[in-house]
Amino acid sequence: MKSWELRTAAVTAFVLLVVIPCLNVFTEPGFAFHVSDFTINLYGKYLCYAILAISVDFLWGYTGLLSLGQALFFSLGGYMMGMYLMRMIGDLGQYHKPIPDFLVFLGWSELPAFWRPFSSFPFAMSMACLIPGLLALVFGYLAFRSRIRGVYFSILTQALTYGACLLFFRNSLLLGGNNGFTDFKFVLGHDLRSPATQRGLFMATALALVLVYTGCRWLSRTKFGLVQRAIRDSENRVLFSGYAAANYKLFAFVVSALIASLGGVLYAPQVGIINPSEMAPEKSLEAVVWVAVGGRGTLIGPVIGAIGVNALKSWATRAYPDMWLLILGTLFVLVTIFLPKGIVGLAAHLRTFLRRRFKPRDGEGDCDTLATPAQEEPLVNPK
Repeated sequence: MKSWELRTAAVTAFVLLVVIPCLNVFTEPGFAFHVSDFTINLYGKYLCYAILAISVDFLWGYTGLLSLGQALFFSLGGYMMGMYLMRMIGDLGQYHKPIPDFLVFLGWSELPAFWRPFSSFPFAMSMACLIPGLLALVFGYLAFRSRIRGVYFSILTQALTYGACLLFFRNSLLLGGNNGFTDFKFVLGHDLRSPATQRGLFMATALALVLVYTGCRWLSRTKFGLVQRAIRDSENRVLFSGYAAANYKLFAFVVSALIASLGGVLYAPQVGIINPSEMAPEKSLEAVVWVAVGGRGTLIGPVIGAIGVNALKSWATRAYPDMWLLILGTLFVLVTIFLPKGIVGLAAHLRTFLRRRFKPRDGEGDCDTLATPAQEEPLVNPK
């Protein structure tokens, strides 16, 4: 990593992991720089979205594969974590039964067999890696072996997400149906409603974001990263050079799925709910907008875009609740036309504009400094 980038990442990590939690704990609510419990929870959610945005950018910005199904892997991670959290409720639900309330409502008297292992946190985390990773591996292998690329790959991933969304809406799947999982109470023995627990989850999310960013940045500087960008620029040249482009794309697709799943794992306990609407196709489209607004192919741009666009959404849905989708669409169109490199590329865009605007034209210059050879020669006596 470049020195300035490393310093920026270190300062950002220090602010997220130390400064913000300290401002939440050691300052009074009336203090100007006090960070409330609500803000901690809200920005923890934004950081989860930033992890999702990095997964989109790692695949789209560096490999050239626009996936419209990243929200599926994000939701699968959230569902695996949600199943563990539902098991931790115990008999404290509305029906006071040792099984989740929605199962009691569906007529079940005992826990289904596939639910029982999720009382173990390590098992739930292993499933959060295994299920999204295995799905990405199988789907990616079939797609890349068939040489599906471009818009066709985007359509297929969107169809996969839409089909999974319809499947999870079914009550017969025994995963909460339309309502999903909610009313979480404990995680690893800690009360989820406690400010200390929410602060710990925020710090865990910030640490995960820093590690994901650093890992992706390191990976992009290796030989794999060079081949990855070569596939983005011209896949045919990579094939003619003797590289198996399909294997590289498959690896990038699986890694991006695991990153998105990690974001979902951290999202569920902080938001307090996970349901099929989180894997709807429009969620993946929103993630693409975050990446485009922040700056595709930069890793730091998706983080800026995810936090900035979601902060704008929080304000717009309060001030103009019926206009948010129009605002989001307009923002995407304006960025695509006027800022193709996103917010991160704004400084370079301004430098280029100013250089062209104030560049002297041909033949123009200072007359006092531009002398002809005849002017520079001394006058000769005509005698």
